Amino acid sequence: MVTTDTLDNKAARTPNTTGPIIIIGIMFFVFGFVTWINSILIPYFKIACELTHFQSYLVAFAFYISYLVMSMPASVLLKKVGFKRGMMVGFFIMSLGALLFVPAAYTRTYGLFLTGLFTIGTGLAILQTASNPYVTILGPIERAAQRISIMGICNKTAGIVAPLLFAAVILRSSDAELFKQLPQMTAEARSVALDELIRRVMVPYACVSAVLFGLGLFIRFSSLPEIDTEQESAEILIANSDKTSVVQFPHLVLGALAIFFHVGSQVIAIDTVIGYASSMGVTLLEAKGFPSYILFATIWGYIIGIITIPRFIRQVNALRICTLLGSLFSLGIILAPGTITLFGHTMPVSFWFLVSLGLPNSLIWAGIWPLAMDRLGRFTKAGASLLIMGLCGNALMPLVYGYFADSFSLREAYWVLLPCYLYLLFYAVYGHKIRQW
Repeated sequence: MVTTDTLDNKAARTPNTTGPIIIIGIMFFVFGFVTWINSILIPYFKIACELTHFQSYLVAFAFYISYLVMSMPASVLLKKVGFKRGMMVGFFIMSLGALLFVPAAYTRTYGLFLTGLFTIGTGLAILQTASNPYVTILGPIERAAQRISIMGICNKTAGIVAPLLFAAVILRSSDAELFKQLPQMTAEARSVALDELIRRVMVPYACVSAVLFGLGLFIRFSSLPEIDTEQESAEILIANSDKTSVVQFPHLVLGALAIFFHVGSQVIAIDTVIGYASSMGVTLLEAKGFPSYILFATIWGYIIGIITIPRFIRQVNALRICTLLGSLFSLGIILAPGTITLFGHTMPVSFWFLVSLGLPNSLIWAGIWPLAMDRLGRFTKAGASLLIMGLCGNALMPLVYGYFADSFSLREAYWVLLPCYLYLLFYAVYGHKIRQW
């Protein structure tokens, strides 16, 4: 058993953490695969289920609102059965959610798709509640951002692969013509065409379900050690002696709000880039790789973080730089004029600012977690649950964007990004230092 007394006394030093880090890295790859596939599901369901912008972003809402609903129950589960059994349960629940896509596709029932996405998100909430503090604890706290960056590379690499692989499986070269013909078809012909289109997801998600079930068994019988977060050092025990709830840690609560705005702004960038490109006349077949551009920029940010933190720059300073860049890039999306050709695509400069958001987004998550989890002691699991609840920003922020996109324009709707990054800048500079309300 691996025991940690606290997060900030350079605890959780183990003789060899390579094996556990590799296992957790595999888990983060899976997280990325099932999460970032939403960027292609949103425009795909919009066409196949004939949805508005707002309705299509219910994909993200159903998936991520489960974090708000299930994070605290996940904490209770982990306290009861431990990290390993809890992770196994999380994978089994995700497997069930993926399996629901089969009847949903067969009947072309959007509500059942959303139920499946909520179920996948429920399992993922359990896994995220366990794995993120695990990575934070598994080594010196000053290198936590470095370890989280490694996990981020696994996550975002899957994010690059997943939409492209999914698109390769379900999209065909003739679909561009089909999408043009749909508005002119009779109601009966259109229904037949859309039924055929949506049923293409049945086999891929049945395979995903089987893989997730197998991963649950693998984690249960793996060499991944348990971590005891209930014991505290004398220093932390005294400091937290008057604490009865996680809401008594201002830096944690403000950190959960920071997670909310960070993931919300990140998912807006990735899940809307195809729609934004489509508004400029770019077809879905051409735009399918655009989310990968953002994730590729994010991976470069992680690599920079791994090399520079903490050797050349403190993780808190990296967070400050990234939040400032996010604010500036957000303004660039809204205000920058002109066009530019990159990677064979001639697009407005504002589009490339949207793609570039992947770079500053890379180290924000990695910077928030160590600051928010600092000196929690026995409140570590509950604190992690509170931070994971912040992931509901992925559910709510795209709906806000979708509402403004329908009301004004896709480009003007990106104004919602600016207050998100300004709050993140506040947390990086001052908010994480607040220890008393």
